[in-house]
Amino acid sequence: MTLGETLIEVWRQVMKEEAARVALGGKKYRVGSTSRNRLRTVDFDCGGRRFTGIEQNPETASRWAKLARAGQRVMQFRCEARYVACVAEGKLTRYPAWHSIGLPE
Repeated sequence: MTLGETLIEVWRQVMKEEAARVALGGKKYRVGSTSRNRLRTVDFDCGGRRFTGIEQNPETASRWAKLARAGQRVMQFRCEARYVACVAEGKLTRYPAWHSIGLPE
């Protein structure tokens, strides 16, 4: 599975199936929530790197928040303290940081 496919799979399990744990490559990762807004989060490993998936806060001013307010399921992904991608309704969008930190296509 590619990194992009892995991010979509994490989104699917957390946002679509509302799973309490994400299963990837024989490992399970607990889905938690932020203390302030109760947004779902999950930390997981992929390709030797640590990623964090965070449910989009619909109360912010971003275009992704606008989609979340409209009912779409949106999850942002971080790696090495930078936002690298977003998955909205199963569609992956890579940010410039993806290439800056050398993540594989």
